[in-house]
This record gives sequence, C-alpha cells and structure tokens, in this order.
Amino acid sequence: MDTVPAMPATEQDLFQRFEELGIETNTVCHPPAFSVDDNKELRGALPGGHCKSLFLKDKKGAMWLVVMLEDGRLDTNALQKTLGSARLSFGKPELMQEILGVTPGSVTPFSLINETSRTVTVILEARMLEYDHLNYHPLQNEATTTIATSDLLRFIEACGHTPVVMAL
Repeated sequence: MDTVPAMPATEQDLFQRFEELGIETNTVCHPPAFSVDDNKELRGALPGGHCKSLFLKDKKGAMWLVVMLEDGRLDTNALQKTLGSARLSFGKPELMQEILGVTPGSVTPFSLINETSRTVTVILEARMLEYDHLNYHPLQNEATTTIATSDLLRFIEACGHTPVVMAL
C-alpha cells in the first residue's frame, strides 16, 4: 500500500495547491482546537457550515474519511450496515499519520492532499453540502479555513477521490 510521502504536505503546500487550482480560501488562526467545543470557542464568528472529519476503518482494513457538520452524531452501526463493512472503529493515530499525514485533532478533507494510495473512501454528509461555504482545519488544528462548497468538491476530485454523498 502506498503511504504518505516521508514529508506530508504542509499548510503552505495546501495553500499553494489551492492557488494552482484557482481556489480562494480564507484562514483564521487560533489556539489549538482538539474538539468541536474547543473549535466553537476559538474560531470566532466564521460564516458557513462548521464540520468535523472522522477517520474510520473496519476489521478488514478498509478505510473511510467521513466529513459531516460538527453537531451531527454519527451512528457507526447504521453506517457500517449501509457500507456493508465489518465493525467500524476509529483509525489509530499512527495509521492516520501514515495514510493522511495528520495527527488527531487535525483530520480534515484537506488531508486528502496526502492520500496518494486512493485506499480511503471519502463520505460527505449530504446536509453539509447545502451550505455555500464550509470550514475545516488546514492540516493542523491552529487555524480554520473557509472554502466554497463547490471548491471543496473540486479539491477532493483533484486529489483523485470521488466522494460518496449520503445522509448520516
């Protein structure tokens, strides 16, 4: 399995990729945010949908990046039935670092810039896509980046992934 290059993309690499794709973003720096509650407190009044990303795997080794609105609750039992997977659980930090090039608290759809093996299935919550703009950490949890929803989809596809959109 291909893994992240020895040096995963930096925040600067990510912004350069956005520029190459003609994607405009706005980034606000803040102290590290390790949870949804931390992020709500630290980010200020940024417009758009605020999201969380979950790195999951099943007992057979299949992996998913599930991206949803921050206040949503993921029913992993229902999701594993929908996906036909075997016992979903959170991916270990070491696996997340190896595959996505980020540490816990920093997982984001932007980390797909590092996922060159195309072994992770991207799942986007349908109601999240109703927003014009969405907010994510830019590969580290000391900032929040706002991106147009259409540009997020373009970025994901430019990284070689076709997201699965579903109600969660």
